[in-house]
Amino acid sequence: MTIEEVGLPAPGPSEATVEVDACAVCHSDVTFWRGGWGGTLPAIYGHEAVGRISSVGPGTRMAVGQRVLVTLMRSCGDCPSCAGGAPAQCATPGDHPGLDGAVAAMNCGAFAEAVTVHQSQLAAVPDTIPPEAAAILSCGVITGLGAVVNTARVRPGDWCVIIGAGGVGLNAIQAARLAGAARILAVDLSDAKLKAAREFGATDVALAEDGPDALKRLGRLADHVFVTVGAGPVIDGALDWCAPQGTAYLVGMPHLGTVGHYDPVLLSYYGQGLRGTRMGDVVLRRDMPWILDLYAQGRLKLEELVSDVFPLDRINEAFAETEAGRGRRNVIRIGGPA
Repeated sequence: MTIEEVGLPAPGPSEATVEVDACAVCHSDVTFWRGGWGGTLPAIYGHEAVGRISSVGPGTRMAVGQRVLVTLMRSCGDCPSCAGGAPAQCATPGDHPGLDGAVAAMNCGAFAEAVTVHQSQLAAVPDTIPPEAAAILSCGVITGLGAVVNTARVRPGDWCVIIGAGGVGLNAIQAARLAGAARILAVDLSDAKLKAAREFGATDVALAEDGPDALKRLGRLADHVFVTVGAGPVIDGALDWCAPQGTAYLVGMPHLGTVGHYDPVLLSYYGQGLRGTRMGDVVLRRDMPWILDLYAQGRLKLEELVSDVFPLDRINEAFAETEAGRGRRNVIRIGGPA
């Protein structure tokens, strides 16, 4: 990636321009950058950002000067998905404004000094949260928390397995803790990440090589299994961790064309489920208030998720660190006060 000057369109109806303070590096950015989901070039990546509104278009409910999160969830508000409370599955999300021929990936393009986005992609965030931590709320936090709270509806006493203890996985772990899960088993390839999983609320940890036997030794298989990595072999084995009537949730996004395998007879016989979840099925206006309240109460870790902070001219280094699986969440600091 290189740093280039591009023109930014003025906000149209229901749009706002946001001056970006920080944008975290998500594995989805790496996947897109590597061509795992197709797309065209040139492109501007970045979808996990925080900043301040500098201008608004007609009909925009947000105000100039307001501090906001910038997410990829652009929604029309009128289609069956939006009307049914699932804006992350909007059927008519519309087109992102042009950027001098460059594509704003995932409706954002937030590795930039400013972005112009639809108001549905914004959520107010208080000034008390440091920008590096606030940026992570825009994707990694809401995806992990939402998968547990919204999609799986984990209840007190449930047994959970979280496969992958990276940025999203750690948030799924702390969501399971907040939901009152009796057992939270974190699974990863890295001892360092498993140590972090303990800090975020895992009751038990296991290396991936141990497989479901690690869970069986604790007494039984899981009610909920969250696959937070986009790896085909891990997806193939997700149901092996599930108890009868348990469900595996595909949270991490593999490359386009990845094919999973399962035995439908066993799926039916054991009454198990295999379900996808996008952005934790989050509704920003409904879910951000309670998420921010948990942080204000000291019950939700945010700053602890940040591994390293890079300036924009070191973005390739930040991507390399993320692609290699080092750290929890790397953040690009772009503007705003130091």
